[in-house]
Amino acid sequence: MIKKQYVKSRQVYKTTFRLAKNELPEKYEVETAHLVGDFNDWDRESMPMEYLKNGDFKVSLDLEPGEKYEFRYLLNSEEWFNEWEADEYILGGFGEDNCVLEIPEIP
Repeated sequence: MIKKQYVKSRQVYKTTFRLAKNELPEKYEVETAHLVGDFNDWDRESMPMEYLKNGDFKVSLDLEPGEKYEFRYLLNSEEWFNEWEADEYILGGFGEDNCVLEIPEIP
């Protein structure tokens, strides 16, 4: 799930990414999740997601209005996973789809 909330005082969108436990692959236990994308130069380690008591993972960041960002989740530092609520999908540089998040213009 992705939640975009405009913060007028900073003119950014606080964007929360949440991976629900019931959306995670069942083939193995997910112990760690990272958000990886344009906003962090595809750094696999810089944006760890917080593990919540209910088994979900969550992270928030500020994103600029009027921009599009490609991203994916990296589970257990080895398995790429897409967000089902992405605004669109495009073919990434490695032959797999990347999620695209479109941040609206300033309201």
